[in-house]
Amino acid sequence: MRIVICEFMDSDAVAQLTARFDVRYDKALVDRPDDLARELADADALIVRNRTSVDATLIACAPRLRVVGRLGVGLDNIDVDACAARGIEIIPATGANALAVAEYVIATAMLLLRGAYQTTSDVAAGNWPRAALSNGREMAGKTIGIIGFGGIGRLTGRLARSLGMQAIGFDPQVPPASPIWTDDQTLPRALADVISQADVVSLHVPLVPATRNLIDAADIATMKAEAILINTSRGGVVDEIAVAAALRARKLGGAALDVFEREPLPAGSPLAGCPNLVLTPHIAGLTRESNRRVSELVAAKVAAALAPAR
Repeated sequence: MRIVICEFMDSDAVAQLTARFDVRYDKALVDRPDDLARELADADALIVRNRTSVDATLIACAPRLRVVGRLGVGLDNIDVDACAARGIEIIPATGANALAVAEYVIATAMLLLRGAYQTTSDVAAGNWPRAALSNGREMAGKTIGIIGFGGIGRLTGRLARSLGMQAIGFDPQVPPASPIWTDDQTLPRALADVISQADVVSLHVPLVPATRNLIDAADIATMKAEAILINTSRGGVVDEIAVAAALRARKLGGAALDVFEREPLPAGSPLAGCPNLVLTPHIAGLTRESNRRVSELVAAKVAAALAPAR
């Protein structure tokens, strides 16, 4: 059995697979599509992150392919229908990076609410902006609005509540009467109410037609003027131009965007230079610990999926 791994994977997990299978591991293979296609000619499994487009064309290069392991949870880079048509099993790392994402949300919310952590160079230069920075806000007593109440959204709510926040949420897949809301001490609300009532709005939804531009200019206009918007889900869920305009007009308290419509974010984006904005390169779910958990989970499940045919 042969496994091709074309993006970064934790070395211990690669070693576990190498001990049992013929493994071709090259984290830069994703950037050499012709080489990747050749490597897949006799591959039984492919392991990717989010940069490899596992579409019908790539699948056609892999006549023996039986399993696609996804080192993450989003499947927008994988043609699920094309895999199903070939009987190819898709294995995401569900839950393995949830804590990393939830901590990212809380950390950026605290940073943006307090507004005091980007003045190191000023203070070191002898300046003393104490008066300007004395109006920061605390997490306790604020309301976090969670859009998408799956594993990551629920964990984000728990961390927020541990800091004294109230939690409200929306998820069309979770009925208001579901015990999940009560179990997590989160009040179910309509989407419009979450957007308008929360001090911090955190997005945890997949990118599908129904969620494209889920948060647009009209939605942002209904948010509290000092609200914080955080997107760790997928680019395209938020209208980036609308976010930039609201920040520049001081009609939004701050934003943290880890994902973008186009990645890498093109130079000259309207987001460049906006106040009270945190931009990170799709790393909310990436920590040393989560990389290890994600890699170990996918390695174990891919090995199990291939084992019966060995």
